[in-house]
Amino acid sequence: MNEKTSIENTGKLGFGLMRLPKKGLKIDVKQTSKMVDAFMEAGFTYFDTAHVYMGSEEATKKALVERYPRESYTLATKLYAPSALTEEAAKKQFQTSLKRTGAEYFDYYLLHSLMKNNYQKYERFHLWDFVNEQKEKGLIRHIGFSFHDGPELLEEILIAHPEVEFVQLQINYADWDNPAVTSRANYEVARKYGKYITVMEPVKGGSLANPPKEVKKLFTDYAPDMSAASWAIRFVASLDGILTVLSGMSNEEQMADNLSYMKDFKPLNEEEQKIIREARRILGKSQDIPCTACRYCTKGCPMQIPIPDIFQAMNKRIGDGQIEEARKAYQAILDKGPGADACIRCGRCEQACPQHIKIVSELKRCAETFTE
Repeated sequence: MNEKTSIENTGKLGFGLMRLPKKGLKIDVKQTSKMVDAFMEAGFTYFDTAHVYMGSEEATKKALVERYPRESYTLATKLYAPSALTEEAAKKQFQTSLKRTGAEYFDYYLLHSLMKNNYQKYERFHLWDFVNEQKEKGLIRHIGFSFHDGPELLEEILIAHPEVEFVQLQINYADWDNPAVTSRANYEVARKYGKYITVMEPVKGGSLANPPKEVKKLFTDYAPDMSAASWAIRFVASLDGILTVLSGMSNEEQMADNLSYMKDFKPLNEEEQKIIREARRILGKSQDIPCTACRYCTKGCPMQIPIPDIFQAMNKRIGDGQIEEARKAYQAILDKGPGADACIRCGRCEQACPQHIKIVSELKRCAETFTE
């Protein structure tokens, strides 16, 4: 394997292409292109998209693939079996992704969002064999999967599929000991089997970019010029075995901030690690809803409830104490459509949620809170 395709040679910062800037309802390709340019100029190469990220693969083609030599960047995308009714439809996602991106091949290809209620579908549809076949053809360089479950299942999958080269895990300092996310336990299993790790949700859907005041004060007292997001990203980038840390940057300002401390990356020192531990202790008392706004829950909701938006409004109140701001945010949701009390408790949202949030119960709590 030559250096350009080495699994170690991508840089510690990855560009997550799920939350790209928009102009109206469409992705702003012009601004995305500027962000791509800044990212590449800083020496980073890892771009991460997925078949199910609406418009992302097409934008990747315009902002990256058509503008840079193929060997100058590394591109990852994903196949999501739960959205496919048949094996043929699932496998077709690969060809569709190749066509959308125009990338010729994928440096990193992932089976997407494996967890207890869907991982067997990847087996039934023979998708492991399929991606191995594509690798043999030279259309995939490295095989991996993204994962949203516990360490027992992760170990089971890694034992069954030793061909896996890397795993994409949700890791951030807030979820490190969270029993619902099991960041640390999953990390330790992946390292036990010698797998590289790409990190998703290092800033927890953006929530760690604006943490509670007590946590923010910890950070600013130590380093006034460093953003809260920088602490979150540097925490995971400081772990052993990290291939890259994906940041879903939505504007040029976020890109500039990330590059300011990741271009010349320095792992957290001992004092900074102590500060992170204290931040985690503070956050352990929080009743925040751990929603990352991936919106997988909304696709199957028969009532079309904007669940992530409601949870965001709720977190303004219970996490930040912003009672009036939360009320206004929730009222804006009601002005456009259904609120939390429209839930019919069908449970489809909970089956899709990679964070394993008890969405039905949380919606009830939101409805009760905002009608007080």
